[in-house]
Amino acid sequence: MDLTRLSLRLRVFLFFAALAAGNLAALTAGLVFGFEKLGVAQALDGFVIGGVVAGFAITGLITAVWFLFDENVAKPIERLAGGMRARTHAAVEADLDQVSGRYLGDLAPAAAAVTSHLAETRSALTEAVQRETTRLAQEKERLEALLCDVPVGVLLCSSEHQLVFYNGQAVDLLGGAHAPGLDRRVFDYLHRAPLLHAYERLLETDDPDAASDLLCATVADGKVLAARMRLLSEGEDHHLARRPGYVLTLRDVSGDMRAHARREALMDALFDRIRRPAAALQSLTGVLTDDNGPTGPARDRVREAARAEAAALSGAIHTMFEEHEAMRADWWPLGMIRASDLGEAVRARVAAAGGSVLAVAAPLMLRCEGFEMVALLSTLVAHLTEGRRDFRLEISEEGAGALIALEWEGAPAPVGDLERWLEAPLEVGMEDVTGRRVLATHASEIWPEKLGEHRARLCIPLREARIAAKRPRPVPRAVVYDFDLLEAPQDAEFAAKPLEKLTFVVFDTETTGLLPSEDEIVQIAAVRIVNGRRVGTEVFDTLVNPGRRIPPGSTAVHGISDAMVADAPGIAEVGRKFHKFAEGAVLVAHNAPFDMEFLRRKEGVIGAGFDNPVLDTVLLSAVVFGQSEVHSLDALTHRLGITIPEEARHTAIGDTVATADAFLKLMPALKARGLTTFGDVVAEVRKHGRLLKDLNG
Repeated sequence: MDLTRLSLRLRVFLFFAALAAGNLAALTAGLVFGFEKLGVAQALDGFVIGGVVAGFAITGLITAVWFLFDENVAKPIERLAGGMRARTHAAVEADLDQVSGRYLGDLAPAAAAVTSHLAETRSALTEAVQRETTRLAQEKERLEALLCDVPVGVLLCSSEHQLVFYNGQAVDLLGGAHAPGLDRRVFDYLHRAPLLHAYERLLETDDPDAASDLLCATVADGKVLAARMRLLSEGEDHHLARRPGYVLTLRDVSGDMRAHARREALMDALFDRIRRPAAALQSLTGVLTDDNGPTGPARDRVREAARAEAAALSGAIHTMFEEHEAMRADWWPLGMIRASDLGEAVRARVAAAGGSVLAVAAPLMLRCEGFEMVALLSTLVAHLTEGRRDFRLEISEEGAGALIALEWEGAPAPVGDLERWLEAPLEVGMEDVTGRRVLATHASEIWPEKLGEHRARLCIPLREARIAAKRPRPVPRAVVYDFDLLEAPQDAEFAAKPLEKLTFVVFDTETTGLLPSEDEIVQIAAVRIVNGRRVGTEVFDTLVNPGRRIPPGSTAVHGISDAMVADAPGIAEVGRKFHKFAEGAVLVAHNAPFDMEFLRRKEGVIGAGFDNPVLDTVLLSAVVFGQSEVHSLDALTHRLGITIPEEARHTAIGDTVATADAFLKLMPALKARGLTTFGDVVAEVRKHGRLLKDLNG
């Protein structure tokens, strides 16, 4: 038996137990020897009574000494060791508690001095490292900013098709109930066949600069995306047998495909509607020009038929033209700009040319090509300047769109001059861009209006506008990545995997009570830990409708009322989403049997089983700090120097984040004890089964 694997307190207990057993054995042997030497049978009772009394006295004395030794030596040493590990590996900055080691002589002050010196050294080293890495951090921020503003979705995947990087645009494009997550398979979000075919094609080319264009569809809603795949360079020292990862850029072409389909339908309709009238006109023209053709009334009837067919053809062409103009704006990529920005740009451009215009804009967002519209309006002001003054540009809401009105004091604009101005090129860098083309791009038109005797205006309607919200929806700017995942081995046995290479989902639940057999979940929150760091953008937090009333006592604890969960989804829907969020990860919770019992009782309703490996921070705390310590979440976070805001305590997400931070600080302490793999940790926590049951079968 390897005694070194036993805890210090247990070894001390075994030592005193052996000491007591030895004393009792020696006492028994001495009494037997004395009785045999005496040779008086009547003295046996005295020897037995004396031996029993002496045995109890020895056992009591040794027990008392063991208790004092355990309380004043073994426990303090265990506490000092846990405290030193926490300050060494978990970066706890609080001073080491010396009170518990007051009977250990100079050991407690020496340990406090060591940890204090270590903290000072770490602080100095941290400052030096921070100074040296400031430039790298700035470069990293610049790179992230550039990648955030890339107008396409970007995914970086390992050779096992696990996500290593994604940007905010990719989150919007992939859709689904949950955003992408690091270390998840890209096939959870995009159909696999096109990606696999493109990947194999690139591998076969053996060209590091090759790229493959493909079309793929999202799993969530079938959205068609145009994608380009390029293999990652493995560098000079890459292993030849290792397949490379790849970068995937995504662009939504669903709108382009719909616009193309509408154009094709328009062309089909155009040819179909002009084919018959054109053929009829051709036949009727032949009849009318034939010298042997009909005469008199018959000829008049042919002429009338020709006129009718010509009118039908003209009407069809006119209708097709209107449909074409109505669809033109959909074919041109028009962005949304603020009406105030458009007005200010026109004012500035007119002022630069020596003129003036007052811009008045309603709080609107306009769908238009801002640069060309500014050029058109400023050009019109320039043409109208002669003999006119007091220009005013007003942008107002009109139906589902907006009306741009250029108003002035003076004579109205002659229609002939307006037509000539619209046909002339605008000075926007392209000679073929005219006012007429700008109007056509916006599927719009322009007309003059007279306002009273001395004022007139030009009106340009825009088809689409909306009220500018006071708090516009922020553009997703998050860039999430962990490039170490590119090198992560995928074939290692799970129990042999290092802890820092595993993906963890730390979670917590709030319930209507404490009995899994009777109560229900009202909130689930979770965060993901990948490669030893918490991913701030990958969060699961939702209320759950329990299908019953929440007792006032429970509401007083977690603050969740019946009104808050009235419109929340049920446990079946939330459970399926959480199961997907936690797929392939190790579940971590504080007092995990409580939360897992609630989930496992609902597996039938959810339609999925929670068979993930599980770690419990209660047991991990016992491994690091010893069973004699208090292992509540408050006590654990206090020992580790983690602060839980009062408003976040006893909320699922607040306790989840606190548990995740505590877990991240416990991991280095576990590693320092030689517990580097998942299997090592599970084997160790099972020794603390009297606290809680380990849930790994």
